[in-house]
Amino acid sequence: MRGSSGLLGLKNKMAAASDKDNILKACRDYARVHHINFGLSDDKPFVPGETEVPYAGRVFNHEEVVAGVSSVLDFWLTLGAHGKTFQKKLASYLGAQLSILVNSGSSANLVALASLTSHKIPEEERLKQGDEVITCAAGFPTTVTPCIQLGLVPVFLDNNPLTGNILFEKIEEAYVPGKTKALMMAHTLGNPFDLGVAIEFCKKNNLWLIEDNCDALGSLYTVPVGHSLREMLDCKTDEANQPLTRKTGSWGDLSTQSFYPAHHITMGEGGSVNIVHERRLKLYVESFRDWGRDCWCDSGKENTCNKRFSWKLGDLPEGYDHKYIYSHLGYNLKPTDMQAAIGVKQLDKVDDFGRVRRSHWLYLRKGLHELSDYFEFMLPTHAQEWSGESFVWDDSGFRSDPSWFGFMLRVRPEAPFSRKAFVDHIQSAKIGNRMLFGGNMTRQPAFVNLKRVNPNAFRVVGSLEGADRLMNEAVFIGVYPGITTVMLDYVIDVIREFAKGF
Repeated sequence: MRGSSGLLGLKNKMAAASDKDNILKACRDYARVHHINFGLSDDKPFVPGETEVPYAGRVFNHEEVVAGVSSVLDFWLTLGAHGKTFQKKLASYLGAQLSILVNSGSSANLVALASLTSHKIPEEERLKQGDEVITCAAGFPTTVTPCIQLGLVPVFLDNNPLTGNILFEKIEEAYVPGKTKALMMAHTLGNPFDLGVAIEFCKKNNLWLIEDNCDALGSLYTVPVGHSLREMLDCKTDEANQPLTRKTGSWGDLSTQSFYPAHHITMGEGGSVNIVHERRLKLYVESFRDWGRDCWCDSGKENTCNKRFSWKLGDLPEGYDHKYIYSHLGYNLKPTDMQAAIGVKQLDKVDDFGRVRRSHWLYLRKGLHELSDYFEFMLPTHAQEWSGESFVWDDSGFRSDPSWFGFMLRVRPEAPFSRKAFVDHIQSAKIGNRMLFGGNMTRQPAFVNLKRVNPNAFRVVGSLEGADRLMNEAVFIGVYPGITTVMLDYVIDVIREFAKGF
């Protein structure tokens, strides 16, 4: 009987595996037919003026579809084996110690900042209510709102309207000893902010640095040979004679990613908190992500600590179940394993995606160069100007190589048309576009109302003229890999014809 039962079980497993293979083959065939226009290809149907040119979108093929369906068939719905694989691959790709998956880039920003408020961090290091976090005024709201949600005070500096990033000119004025505890800001549209200045300032004043890397996966930043910053970064001796180049998201203490469909890779919804140096932060990041639990068991596991019923924490009775002990005021912000399965396949393509984004950006820049009297075009950090074919760099030796999220241009104040007129025109031509997210966030209704209720909720340093210019003049169009050369030519022609019609 035992032998017969075992044989039957084996036959059932083999039948199930065969059924799954057949289902996945059908999914593969389906995706190759019905999702063909979402792949990396320059051969896609396009009708000028009728087919939309999106500002962003998903790029995938049958591999992602099969991976997602396979995960669903296994029906491990919460984070599991695919999540572990993705986290390991992402950390390795970035050059970080660890990556912790969450359900969005906004959640990643919240969890990253919240983790630094943990009571388990020494008092002189951790963030406490009323502490200040320096950031920039123009950007995406959820880079900043976690500060307010956690009782911290954002301090807004101006943006450079050419790079889109923070202007560090007034950083010393923004700093308050004993009050300022962190810098947190995004690499705008994939363009690295001046990491050299940021890191030196944070090291000098013992501040946390959090990189919002949501728009910048694959962007690079370079520190020149012989610069004092290299000692602060504990560079290896074998790197001494070479410029030090690392991906953004691997320079600060923590960084964040988004895997929303508009971003460099996608798993639908999803994000990550990346722990760059200090592995001790893992427990705090995971705790805030996972309900605030003190327990660090993976999903489906228990008693990893081998003392599940032996803890004495808080005012709980001794031996209270460790899986239900909460050391932080946390959330439930995990993604699903199906999302992670898709993300694993997307990560295999991220370098190709970045190459295409860079190529598309340069194609647009060269194609629109003659319109410089009408528009100001974005510059990579440390670039001084565009020669017509390439960038002219400053003499600092620092360099940035963005994996661009979008192509930003600003309508000059002296142009014979307004930003609104320009946007209305390209919109009517089916060219997708976006403002620079929230513009000057201090002018958003949420922040205006917040200031009215609590005048000390945030602090502004300087005039924020650059942030206002980005708010009033800037728009960006797409460079994502799903766009074809034919589409780019159409975009260039539409913009040229519009500008020269005045």
